[in-house]
Amino acid sequence: MSHHDGNPPPLTVPPLPDVPRRTDPPRFLMLYGSLRERSFSRLLAEEAARILEGLGAEVRFYHPHDLPLKGPSNEDHPEVKKLRDLALWADGHVWSSPEIHGNLSGVFKNQIDWIPLSLGAVRPTQGRTLAVMQVSGGSQSFNTVNSLRILGRWMRMLTIPNQSSVAKAWQEFHEDGTMKDSPFRDRVVDVMEELYRFTMLTRDIRDHLVDRYSERREEAAKAHAMAEAARNAGATD
Repeated sequence: MSHHDGNPPPLTVPPLPDVPRRTDPPRFLMLYGSLRERSFSRLLAEEAARILEGLGAEVRFYHPHDLPLKGPSNEDHPEVKKLRDLALWADGHVWSSPEIHGNLSGVFKNQIDWIPLSLGAVRPTQGRTLAVMQVSGGSQSFNTVNSLRILGRWMRMLTIPNQSSVAKAWQEFHEDGTMKDSPFRDRVVDVMEELYRFTMLTRDIRDHLVDRYSERREEAAKAHAMAEAARNAGATD
């Protein structure tokens, strides 16, 4: 039965929670979207990770080489559990994908497909911060970062305003995998600094930031229905 009975609950001003601030380093999960030995999306993520570590953050990578394709027969695969555990561990994510045929790679999308919106009562990505980056073999494009933003919104993440798109990525890295000093690298630093700041500002109140009126109303209606059912059951005993 619908709880939309023509009498919506009154609006209230959402109070800002008074919570203690964590002092441990912010934690970031790095995801990239290519299995190549010299993967430029991985090299870009590694450069971002070095910057975050320089700012004092803790960083972990998920390497997607053994992750199976999304499907019901693979729900208990150990790589799926590893990815989901990392998503729960992280305060924020960095997503780095190559652009293939004008959009993000299947390797990258498969990782996001394996992270559910909810695991029981826990939402692995809700309220986490997110920075998006892409690499291209040719001219600069923003198709992939735009698609990553759509995914981030769908996963209820707080995607920061800044982003990185590296054109002709094969020209932008040294042989040892570090990024050359360039405007592209400056932008990566900009993005990581912004991600760090947004994460420190929001991680302690992320549940409050994504608290929704519609969900509160639905939960209140369910609680009321359960209470009514309990009262009716008691009346017939």
